[in-house]
Amino acid sequence: MISNKGVAQDAAARRKEVVFDIRPYVDGRYVSSRSTGTVEKYNPADGTLLTSFPSGSAADVDLAVNSARTAFEDGRWSKCPQAERKAALLRLADLLERDRERLALIEAVEVGKLLRDARTIDLPMAAAILRYTATAADHLFGSTYPTDPRSLALTIRSARGVAAAIVAWNFPILLAIQKVAPALITGNSVVLKPSELTSQGALRLGELALEAGIPEGVFNIVPGLGTTVGSALANHMDVNILSFTGSTATGKRLLQAAGSSNMKRLVLECGGKSAHMVFADAPDLDLVADGVFARMFANQGQVCSAGTRLIVHRSLHDALLAKLKLRIDALVAGDPLHPETTFGPLVSAAQRDKVQAYIASGLESEARLFCGNEDTARPTGGFYVAPAIFRDVHPDAKIAQEEIFGPVLCVHAFDHVDEAIALANRSTYGLTATAWTTNLTTAHRLVREVKAGEITIRGTGNPSSGSALGTLPIEPHQQSGFGIEGGLEGIAAYTTLTAAQIFV
Repeated sequence: MISNKGVAQDAAARRKEVVFDIRPYVDGRYVSSRSTGTVEKYNPADGTLLTSFPSGSAADVDLAVNSARTAFEDGRWSKCPQAERKAALLRLADLLERDRERLALIEAVEVGKLLRDARTIDLPMAAAILRYTATAADHLFGSTYPTDPRSLALTIRSARGVAAAIVAWNFPILLAIQKVAPALITGNSVVLKPSELTSQGALRLGELALEAGIPEGVFNIVPGLGTTVGSALANHMDVNILSFTGSTATGKRLLQAAGSSNMKRLVLECGGKSAHMVFADAPDLDLVADGVFARMFANQGQVCSAGTRLIVHRSLHDALLAKLKLRIDALVAGDPLHPETTFGPLVSAAQRDKVQAYIASGLESEARLFCGNEDTARPTGGFYVAPAIFRDVHPDAKIAQEEIFGPVLCVHAFDHVDEAIALANRSTYGLTATAWTTNLTTAHRLVREVKAGEITIRGTGNPSSGSALGTLPIEPHQQSGFGIEGGLEGIAAYTTLTAAQIFV
């Protein structure tokens, strides 16, 4: 698994190009944190210390929220024409593309993801979401209602005020854009809390927003821990809406905080344990294996929508597992900045230990380890975990029920469509699902019966590009969260609806 070339000298030199300066970014400038604690951030590739920075405080949050509130109330952004807000977001998209190489390097260093993935996938998608959101908001309308000749009844949408965003570390800039873009285009001011594991890219995003013409105080960033900064935002009485991407456990705590503070509105995208179903009539099995492999092991499995439960028809079971093993055997683990690397480390030592504990749990269960469990950390000191595939997994086993957020795939065999649907729904989560079938009747059943906010049916090995990320409104089911992200409905979440009657 580990590349015998080790950590290339050019990768080490590139890593030194990232200069860490992690402080609150408030009112268009960096300010000193009032925190007394510190956070240490380690290099996922070799375990060495990258930087340390303040852990954040409620005072930091107060400063940022007050700045955002002042900016909202004086109208420097909230009252400017929609066309001006649109133009600023489009300029920000251009700046993301201009600085794509620098931002990709930051993400690769902080997350441990492959540099080429950050460059060619994450950042182009972030720019595309900015452009879609900026233009789609033109189609967010109110309504008029029939009354009588002397009155007018209508609805209008207006900004909520101060929007807080708390984002995860696996796609730092992309996840931030998914929340910041709809909040800004509708006239809100924003306070962003990036993960303590991936703060530098978010801070650079704040600098680019100012360069794009978004006024000072409209977009503020407070780095730090969830227990300090995240908790303070969730409990703050002057935050009107909070959007979050992260674990279900944290999402539940945010629900409690919102209810006990000012009943701020919430948009929560939480955990996932997504089903990836393969039916007997699936198209070319090599293409299926490519799709299953990509959906599961991209970003080392650190994806909330990863297809971590493979539910495959018994007639294809052994052949598909063999093809997946060939793809795993071809991986080259190593420094994510090295061009030959195809599999990077996990984001932190804690995440590595968590995943290894789940693998140990699987080994202690009745499941059979089909491949994986090699010790990949020792050669580099980094946070590597080899991809693991478990077969004959009981649907209620810990590894089949809990979100692992790492390269661990659980495989279940089925004989009938009813059994596949039951297995897919045997989870407390309901984020996404994928199915391979050419049977239209089966496809219709899956769309209506599988509990997931987004379902992809693959009836061909050569699909079109489909809808762009961010254009479809997606609402998580069950304990994967609630509220809508994406599409016009996702933009509308950052507005408040007022019904008005005018009598003349």
